Amino acid sequence: MIELWMAIGIALMFEGLGPLLFPEKWRKMMMEMSQLPTPLLRRIGGCLVAAGITIAYMMWTSK
Repeated sequence: MIELWMAIGIALMFEGLGPLLFPEKWRKMMMEMSQLPTPLLRRIGGCLVAAGITIAYMMWTSK
């Protein structure tokens, strides 16, 4: 369970780097992403989830 909380903490840390270090560029990117078609956003989200699951599985099985 501690690994899960560590992973969430690391993800939040990386998610916060954009708005912390480059707030204007981050805002512009968010505005541009909001204009993308819904199917494309779903595809991007699905790819990110699949990549995350793959990495988590690889780390879990390497113990």
